[in-house]
Amino acid sequence: MITSSFQASVAVCALVILHVSALDTFIAAVYEHPVLRPKATETPVSRDDALLHMNKNIDILERAIQQAAAQGAQIIVTPEDALYGWKFTRETIFPYLEDIQDPRVAWIPCQDPHRFGDTPVQARLSCLAKNNSIYVLANIGDKKPCNSHKSTCPPNGYYQYNTNVVYDAKGQLVARYHKAIFQSVTKISAVI
Repeated sequence: MITSSFQASVAVCALVILHVSALDTFIAAVYEHPVLRPKATETPVSRDDALLHMNKNIDILERAIQQAAAQGAQIIVTPEDALYGWKFTRETIFPYLEDIQDPRVAWIPCQDPHRFGDTPVQARLSCLAKNNSIYVLANIGDKKPCNSHKSTCPPNGYYQYNTNVVYDAKGQLVARYHKAIFQSVTKISAVI
């Protein structure tokens, strides 16, 4: 089991690298920035407020993605928690989460943003990858509904995962790595 975020990112990158094509070499960019964090994380915000906050951070990432692509990078790895920050509870992080599909569904959120419900963050990341012809690895929260009558299902009826996703240069979701469920399960899904 992969336990550290660095090792997890390396594992996801390795999967993507295998998919980048049969190139002998490639150019990768790793980007870090001070994440814009919400003022308080003790009480839940509305979904609209969460999206407003995440879009401010995506605006910053957009410039980095454009710059990396302009310099010839074929993949960019963005920071941990770069979209929303950290120090949340299960309840306060929920408005920031989206349902991230298994990559085997062959989905390009940029072209079909409503195929799987409310996914504006995934659509924007997909469009950034597609419009700049670059693979984008980003960290985002995932939520999966569960049967609240099962003993492992949390009271709100959702498993929540800290997740790395990868969009290819066409904007297709090609990898999803559930780094952590707040009950210690690790799972990687990828299309290679």
